[in-house]
Amino acid sequence: MRAALAFVLLSVLAFAGWEMARSAGPKVNLKSVAASTAPARKVDFNTEIKPILQARCQPCHFPGGQVYNKMPFDKPETITRLGTKLFTRIKDEKEQRLIREFLEQP
Repeated sequence: MRAALAFVLLSVLAFAGWEMARSAGPKVNLKSVAASTAPARKVDFNTEIKPILQARCQPCHFPGGQVYNKMPFDKPETITRLGTKLFTRIKDEKEQRLIREFLEQP
């Protein structure tokens, strides 16, 4: 009888400890896990980045502009080279995020 009671008591304590450990652990947000494991969407330069630059940097950095020959903003290579230095003119957080995503692409 004592052995059975000890077994029950140990089982209850073990289960209580497991429940406490499980509930104290970090909560898993399934949406964030799904978002982090989903393949990243590729940001397209011509349809997403170039229109931002045209709105913020034209006419100077586009064909016919004063500094087009030094820094042509219609070419992805220029944007990759400049990186976040573009943010001196581009203040909108959503536009900055989109440009960052473009810069992080392989």
